[in-house]
Amino acid sequence: MDLTGARWHKSTRSGSNQGACVEVASNLADIVGVRDSKDPTGPALVFGPTAWRAFVAQLSK
Repeated sequence: MDLTGARWHKSTRSGSNQGACVEVASNLADIVGVRDSKDPTGPALVFGPTAWRAFVAQLSK
């Protein structure tokens, strides 16, 4: 997947000052990227928007 142009962001609830966070890019068409903020040039997971929403919904239960 091409993540060129992804705008990565951390949760506003992230309290980590050491960069140990997950970043999400949801500005791309038809994909949501997820990566480790400590390794921004490393691998990223890619989800479809529906799968990502289902995942986030399960976290908030």
